[in-house]
Amino acid sequence: QVHMVESGGGLVQTGGSLRLSCTASGSTFDGLNMGWFRQAPGKEREGVSCITHGGDSTYYADSVKGRFTISRDNAKNTLYLQMNSLKPEDTAMYICAAGLPCPGGLNYGLVRGFGYWGQGTQVTVSS
Repeated sequence: QVHMVESGGGLVQTGGSLRLSCTASGSTFDGLNMGWFRQAPGKEREGVSCITHGGDSTYYADSVKGRFTISRDNAKNTLYLQMNSLKPEDTAMYICAAGLPCPGGLNYGLVRGFGYWGQGTQVTVSS
């Protein structure tokens, strides 16, 4: 079992930056692939980015490539998402996930009901 708590969301203007954190407990963090998903009101949850358990490989959705950077600190059991050049369409609840395939797990339709999920942190980008 893995328990995760996200933080770092908030309200930011277009072009601004935020850094999200996800702190995990309850299992061997460094043995798990980790990822970020997001869900906007009325929309399906979508994969944003993932990182393999050792941190050697990262993957991004096309919509965030070049703007977002995923990283992890296994000594602190923490996952990060640095988000730059934010756009209004980035507005969503950002949710971290553990124990999913990476990058295959970024297709939410394939992993619905699997893995471990946090409660999310809200990101709102104003135009």
